[in-house]
Amino acid sequence: MLGEARFLIQAAAQMGIRIFYTISCTIFKISLMKEQSCMVHELHSPLAKHLLNRLRDLRTDAALFRRIIGQLTSLLADKAFGSGDLQSTTLQTWQGEASYEMIKEEEIVFVTILRAGLPMLDAAVELFPNAAAGFLAMKRDETTHEAVLYYKRLPECRGKHVVLVDPMVATGGSLIDAVTLLKEQAPSKLTSLHIIASPEGIDAVMKRHEDLELFVAQIDTCLNDDKFIVPGLGDAGDRAYNTL
Repeated sequence: MLGEARFLIQAAAQMGIRIFYTISCTIFKISLMKEQSCMVHELHSPLAKHLLNRLRDLRTDAALFRRIIGQLTSLLADKAFGSGDLQSTTLQTWQGEASYEMIKEEEIVFVTILRAGLPMLDAAVELFPNAAAGFLAMKRDETTHEAVLYYKRLPECRGKHVVLVDPMVATGGSLIDAVTLLKEQAPSKLTSLHIIASPEGIDAVMKRHEDLELFVAQIDTCLNDDKFIVPGLGDAGDRAYNTL
């Protein structure tokens, strides 16, 4: 069914039929979620939808944009870290020594793709202040639409739970390259958190990295001819830092 949906999208785009194109994109999204249901997780809460749509509003200024990105990151982290991540930890409490279940922060490494991912990283390390952080810098080639890596700074990732945070998955090129690079660091587990994504981008990523567990606040309708997410948010980095 996924292949048929891709054909419909291509045909609709060539014919320029907007309604048919939108319906085809929706079919493609439904087919994708059925096929990738075990590894792709979308937030469906009214709160997540409300926050996301505040990001779409061009009246949302840069400071508020960053704050909402952080709030959505907290919701994604709540979804991504399950009961299996809890470990018994001995604490000194007001009643004396006692054991409680906690997430072992020292075993987490958050990695962001600069610069749009910085608000997500800030929120993540605020939740887990003892976690380590790493940085990748990639730039999209506007002609080929492919990602080019020009900076890498990573802590020790071997045997750690590496969580990649990046607001947008458009074509999926940056995410594919980042996950490929991070797998070379031999983490025990690899997860990614995103604010929005296109169905085409997720499809491309999961074809290359079917073992990646991906969490996203919203899977939008589709990519346009310029490979931008529709309806999307605009350029997340520009909007977060007033680089307009």
